[in-house]
Amino acid sequence: MQLPTLLVSALVAIVSAAPTYPEVKAKDARSAIDSLGSLSEYFNSLAYKVKAAKVSGEVPVCDLSQAKMPLNGALADPAKGLTLKHVAVGRGTQNYTCDPKEPSVAPKATGAVATLFNASCVAALYPDLLERIPGMAVHFPLTNASRLGPAELPVSGHHYFTADGVPFFDIRTPSQDIGEAPCSKNDSAPAPSTASVGQKGEAAVPWLKLDTVEGATHNIKQVYRLTTAGGSPPATCEGMKAQFQVEYSTVYWFWAGDIEEDEE
Repeated sequence: MQLPTLLVSALVAIVSAAPTYPEVKAKDARSAIDSLGSLSEYFNSLAYKVKAAKVSGEVPVCDLSQAKMPLNGALADPAKGLTLKHVAVGRGTQNYTCDPKEPSVAPKATGAVATLFNASCVAALYPDLLERIPGMAVHFPLTNASRLGPAELPVSGHHYFTADGVPFFDIRTPSQDIGEAPCSKNDSAPAPSTASVGQKGEAAVPWLKLDTVEGATHNIKQVYRLTTAGGSPPATCEGMKAQFQVEYSTVYWFWAGDIEEDEE
């Protein structure tokens, strides 16, 4: 797979136009500092990529086998036999409920809704840039589901929870059918202490390893949620509505293939 030959001009356009669209949302001091830091790191890295692409004059090859998940021992590796099929940045909300009669109780998670943006080539070619996108994207409003802040990644699908509470990934568009992936939780790990906060300073939701369940297509077997930004609820329901959302962003990694069983 190759990136379009207009890669350099596209990156230059992003750098020059992105700062004016859209408006960054930062609602407390820590969030504002985190937002500015994430944006600075993102654009500095992007500018470096543009310069490197201009100098080389070559069209980079988008080889997903070169992409590496930043697990750092937090979660187990994908099962043997699986290969990376798709990488997407998710941008949406984590959803919660509260009982107004019990303000001291912790909010209950009820699912999530997010748009998925195709980041496969970014993961393969520019992993350092990919790591900065969630911390940048979480501070941009959800007013335009067809673009991800200044990242300009194309939509590759959607994430939501079914009526039965099953986390579901629909990674299909008119131009690409990557698959569908209903999932169940395999494992989780706290987000690193350095993870980006949300618009109101909310902590990053945990990292997850998911296994697909019956109904998955195109042999997708495992999904990882890594590099999370924002999304966590307050410690208690004090002052919260019966239903509320917390904005988040993350990177989802989709693995497919036939799992190889270990020999006894």
